[in-house]
Amino acid sequence: MRLGDQFSSDCVSGRGRVSWLEAIGWKNMLSLQNAGKRFGPRILFQDANWLITPRERTALVGGNGAGKSTLMKLLAGDESVGPLDDGQLQRTRGMSIGYLPQEGLRLSGRSVFDECLSVFDELRTMEAELDGLATALATLDHEGAEYRAAGERFSMLQSRFQALDGYALDAQVGGVLTGLGFDKTDWTRRTDEFSGGWQMRIALAKLLLARPNLLLLDEPTNHLDLETRNWLETYLRGYPFGYILISHDRYFLDVTVDRTVELWNKRLHIYAGNYTKYLSAKAERKAQLLAAYRNQREQIEHLEAFINRFRAQATKAKQVQSRIKELEKIERIEIPEEEPVIHFRFPQPPPSGRVVAAAEHLAKSYGEKCVLRGVNFTIERGDRVALVGQNGAGKSTLIRLLTGVETPSAGAGAVKLGHNVVAEYFAQDQYKVLDPAARMLDEISRAAIRVPEVELRSLLGCFLFSGEDVFKPLGVLSGGERNRFALARILVSPSNFLLLDEPTNHLDMRAKDVLLEAIENFSGTVIFVSHDRYFLDRLATKVFEIVDGELTVYPGGFADYARDREAAATSAGAGGDLATARKSPVPSATGSAGGKSTSVAATGVEIAARSGARRLNPLKQKQMEQRAAHLEEEVPRLEAAIALTEEQLGNYVSAQETERLTRLLDELRKQLADATGEWEELMMTLEDQAEAE
Repeated sequence: MRLGDQFSSDCVSGRGRVSWLEAIGWKNMLSLQNAGKRFGPRILFQDANWLITPRERTALVGGNGAGKSTLMKLLAGDESVGPLDDGQLQRTRGMSIGYLPQEGLRLSGRSVFDECLSVFDELRTMEAELDGLATALATLDHEGAEYRAAGERFSMLQSRFQALDGYALDAQVGGVLTGLGFDKTDWTRRTDEFSGGWQMRIALAKLLLARPNLLLLDEPTNHLDLETRNWLETYLRGYPFGYILISHDRYFLDVTVDRTVELWNKRLHIYAGNYTKYLSAKAERKAQLLAAYRNQREQIEHLEAFINRFRAQATKAKQVQSRIKELEKIERIEIPEEEPVIHFRFPQPPPSGRVVAAAEHLAKSYGEKCVLRGVNFTIERGDRVALVGQNGAGKSTLIRLLTGVETPSAGAGAVKLGHNVVAEYFAQDQYKVLDPAARMLDEISRAAIRVPEVELRSLLGCFLFSGEDVFKPLGVLSGGERNRFALARILVSPSNFLLLDEPTNHLDMRAKDVLLEAIENFSGTVIFVSHDRYFLDRLATKVFEIVDGELTVYPGGFADYARDREAAATSAGAGGDLATARKSPVPSATGSAGGKSTSVAATGVEIAARSGARRLNPLKQKQMEQRAAHLEEEVPRLEAAIALTEEQLGNYVSAQETERLTRLLDELRKQLADATGEWEELMMTLEDQAEAE
């Protein structure tokens, strides 16, 4: 990762001339000019031209192995890929680039919070100097030249520190860490304690806090859950500089980019618009290319026919030579070989009964931690159930309970499968149950007795196993590769009840399309966990949400669920407090329990029991409402006082006045934090009380 790297305007090719971008007055830009890169004898791209603007919002797309990650590393200045083989890559002077690779980063030695604060080393050095100057100003002779010099330096530094938002560093770090899913208890943990996925989140947090002129993010959503992806989408839409993304998440690209650059047929092709618009424009361009190819073939065939017909006639020699020269001048249009589109259908399983699975008063705890409590639901034949919730909410636990891998806590409800139900479970760590000595093609052939080998090899190709790869033993594959194989294996011999925990992890768009189409045409029942919004939108017919151990059923697709949650966030949070909204299920949704339709809103007694709220004394409730109203007026007053104090601090008067204002600012910020926290607690209590009534 490169944070705040400073690049000169010298060409990466080493020619060292002044960038033409600077000559025309542009700032914070890169350009590729007739660029080419090879990987051994293979050409990744050639004659590439790309002008990257200060407000770049671009998706970099292309087939697997096309060279997207290599190109991203070249733009970032990563020396591991070497220089360009042809052309030039130019960067304007003073430009900062932040690069997040797909994997491989490992951070250690500091707490999560301190690691993120490290991107502000310049500001922290400035803060230390300000503290030293404040101490010096308190001891120096107020009439001396040294005092005046220190005062001027202090005033200058403080103005710059304030302009760079130096007083809000902790708040910035906390906001980004919270957005990326870190609990406050994680902030003080050492980075060494976190797994690879969370390490990548820390690296992403550092990049976002550093705010380079250009962000280069290679698969940034790989290790993010749905809620965190939504936060990142919002963050990027408000990002003040440019970014380039590689991602296999269509929805994420659609809402974050306004330009798409495709690496295809060894060339860069630039399209205006997001990913969906790119697909449409690409189809039009391909149709035009095919039409031009056919016209050219007709022209070539006509010329060749004339040459072959009259080559032996002396009277036509001049015309023949003319046709030969014309034929030689034609620049042949090439139609690149496309990856074949695979349409795979599940072998349809025997039908199950109408009720596939049901839970009554289901609960599960691990020691003192309660993951699920009082859960009731019914899954019927043909349902496509999306299971959603924050990381650690209990989604995987619920799926394991349905499969029988785990059992409910003692005396805490039950899970029942219906008549003729045969469940097939795909776990996030499914690779652990595969035979490491078995060859890939042999293993999948045993699972799909009636599927031809050529079709099996095509399916494996969709899951990124081609050529001699299919003869490898499973033990030599990485965890992600074995998970992809395990998913392909499930496709060829499905049961009538599929339970899929993160099936879209490690899949590119092509493999996701194969999986999606197969499930859409599947006659059985599916419950799945996924963080891919496009996958959720296309597949889900019902949504189960787990929040604080409780399950809420939302009939309808994922888009309906998202609208309900947005409405709940607006009403419950008085401005979109999502944390409060999560505790307030949407009352209009209905689900089924034990085969009988029940309202998710339930009765007031049930809601009070579920939320842990007790009825308040009317006098106490009135006092809380008055206190909340007072705090709503107090918070803006404190914010205004903080802004005024910060402005006064920017104008140096004396050391004593600076010390007084600094103490006042600290006190005002503490009062604001206390008031905000108290208001939030009051509002949550009052909302629980309103639900109980």
